[in-house]
Amino acid sequence: MKKYIFLIFSLVSMSSNAQEVLTPEKLWQLGRVNPIGITKDGKNLIFKVGVPNIQENKIVSTTYSIPVSGGKAVQIVTAEGLVADKNVSKDGTKKLLDKAVKVEKVLGSDLYPELTKTSAQVYTELDYRHWDTYNDGTHNHVFYKDLATGREIDIMPNEPFDAPQKPHGGDEDYIWSPDGSKIIYVCKKLAGTAYAKSTNSDLYEYDLASGKTVNLTPNNKGYDTHPLFSPQGDLSWLQMKRDGFEADKNDIIVRHKGLDINLTAAWDGTVESFTWSTDGKKVYFVAPVGGTKQLFEVNFPGLTKIAVRVTQVTDGNFDVNGIVGFSGNSILVTRTDHNHAAEVFAFDLKKKTWNQITHVNDEAYAKIGMCKSEKRWVTTTDGKKMLVWVILPPNFDKSKKYPTLLYCQGGPQSALTQYYSFRWNFQLMASQGYIVVAPNRRGMPGHGVQWNEQISGDWGGQVMDDYLAAIDDVAKEAYVDKNRLGAVGASYGGYSVFYLAGIHKNRFKTFISHCGIFNTESMYGTTEEVFFTNWDAGGAYWEKDNKIAQKTYNEFNPIKLVNNWNTPILIIQGGKDYRVPIGQGQEAFQAAQLKGIKSKFLLFPDENHWVLKPQNALVWQGEFFKWLKETL
Repeated sequence: MKKYIFLIFSLVSMSSNAQEVLTPEKLWQLGRVNPIGITKDGKNLIFKVGVPNIQENKIVSTTYSIPVSGGKAVQIVTAEGLVADKNVSKDGTKKLLDKAVKVEKVLGSDLYPELTKTSAQVYTELDYRHWDTYNDGTHNHVFYKDLATGREIDIMPNEPFDAPQKPHGGDEDYIWSPDGSKIIYVCKKLAGTAYAKSTNSDLYEYDLASGKTVNLTPNNKGYDTHPLFSPQGDLSWLQMKRDGFEADKNDIIVRHKGLDINLTAAWDGTVESFTWSTDGKKVYFVAPVGGTKQLFEVNFPGLTKIAVRVTQVTDGNFDVNGIVGFSGNSILVTRTDHNHAAEVFAFDLKKKTWNQITHVNDEAYAKIGMCKSEKRWVTTTDGKKMLVWVILPPNFDKSKKYPTLLYCQGGPQSALTQYYSFRWNFQLMASQGYIVVAPNRRGMPGHGVQWNEQISGDWGGQVMDDYLAAIDDVAKEAYVDKNRLGAVGASYGGYSVFYLAGIHKNRFKTFISHCGIFNTESMYGTTEEVFFTNWDAGGAYWEKDNKIAQKTYNEFNPIKLVNNWNTPILIIQGGKDYRVPIGQGQEAFQAAQLKGIKSKFLLFPDENHWVLKPQNALVWQGEFFKWLKETL
C-alpha cells in the first residue's frame, strides 16, 4: 500500500521542499472537526475528530472534550450524558429515533417469494432510485421509544414516505414539542412520480395521546424544513415558497399566537441554518454574503410594531459554517477559510472578538505554506460587478508566470466562498504551482436574490460570459501564463467545462470535468430529481413550444457543440451517481475519443456524485494533477 501511495504522489508536481507546500497526502492527514455540542453545565465543548485511515479506507473518529474558555482537549469514550439530547422528551421517559421500514413490494423476491435468487426490481413510477440507491421498498420512519419498557412506536405506520428526508436528512428533521406531548417532523408526503417532480415538504405534528397527525404547513408549496421551538415555545422553521425550485430564497418563519411571521422576508438573501438566542429575543443565522458565509442576527418583535431588522454580525475572509451553541456572551461556530479546515471558534457578541477553541490541525499548518486569497472585482459583459476569488501559490512571485485554472462551481446555485474542501481544495491546487480563478458568477447566493436566480433557464447564457470575463480579466496580469490556462469543475461546474470546451475559442489548453452534464436531453431522461431539471431547464425536451426548454436542449446543450472540441479533456464519473448518471460521462468520453482528442475517463464504480472513500480520493487527486502536468 505504501508503495502504491508513493506511486500516486510521485505524479504530483511538488516543490523541492515537501514541508513547504500542501500535498494530497498531507491534505488527507488533516483532522476533520465535527462538534457535538456544549455540555449541560456550559463549561466544555464536546467534539469529534475524524482522521482518514488510508489502509482501512475509512474515516476513524475520536471524541474529545475541551473547555469553552480554551485549554487542552481530552479524549473521552463517549459524549452520552454530557450534552443535552434533543431527542429525549422533557420528562425523560421517551426518545425519538428513525428507522428504515419495509412498506412496498418492489423486489422480485417480494412479488415471487418462491424465487429466492431473483435480482429483479419492478417499478410502476419514478423515484425508483435516488442519489445513489435504488428503492427497495423501505422508507425512513420516525419512532419514539418508551425508555422504561423499550417499546418503539412508528408514528408513520404503512406510509410510503420518508422522514428523515432522503438522501441527506438526519435527526434535524424531527423534534419534540416543548411539553413532550407532540412530535414535529419534516416529510414530503408524495410518492413515485409526484415525489420526483416536487419539493413540497411540510411540517407534520403527531399527537401522542390521540395518535393523529396534522399538516402544519399545508398552504406552502415549497420546502418547509428545520423545525425549532423558541425559548418561549413558538414553532419556527425554514421555508422556500415555490414548488420545484430547490434554490429558492430560504426564509425564517415563526408561528406566534396563530400567525406566521417571516423574519427575513425583506432581506435580500437566503438562510442556511439558524438558532434562537437563549432569551428568545433574537434569531442567529448563517448565510452567504459577498463570497463568504457569515453570522447574522434578526430581532423577533412578536406582534408589536417594532421593526424587524437583519444585522450582519461577523465579517472577514472566512466562512462561518455552522452554529454550535452559546456559552456566556459567546456564540460557538465552526469556521473555515481557503487555508484552514473547520475548527470551532467562540465569537463574543458584546466585545466582537474571536477566540479559537479547537486547534486540531495547528501542528500540520505550521509546516505548510499558506496561499493568499484575493478578492477581485470584474466587470461582466452586462456591466455588473462580479466578485472573483484569486488564489495565489505559496511564496508567490509576481515576476514569474504561472499556469492558471478557471474553477467552475457546481450547484448551479451554490455559494462559492471561503470553504475548505477535501477534494476541490484551492490551497492544494495553488500549492502545486497553479493560480486559481474562482468567479462568483450568476447563480450564486450571497449577492442578492436576483443574481442567484438569473441562471435558471439560462445555463449557457450570461453565466458563460461571466466565466470568460473572469479568466480574461485575470489573464491580463503579467504573472499569468496566457498559453497555459485550464478550466475545471464538477456537477454544473462539469457542465460548464463541457460547454466551454465548445465555445472557448482556444483560450484553454486543458479541461477537467467531474460528474458533469454533457447531454441535457438524456440528463432529463435519467436524473432522479425531475423537479430540478423542470425548473432549471425550463421543462421537458419534448415541449416544442416551450422557448426556454428548447434553448436548454439545443443552444445550451454541450453535445450540440462537440464539433468545436479540440482540447484535451479528463472526464471523471461516479458509477453510483444517479443525480448526473454515468451515461453523461460516457457520452462525453466517447465523443472525445472518436474525434481523436486526447482524453481520459476516470471511473469510480462505487462512488456517487461525490468521492468519499479515502483511497478513491487519493487516486482522484493523483489523476487530477497528473493530467494537469501532462496537458498544462
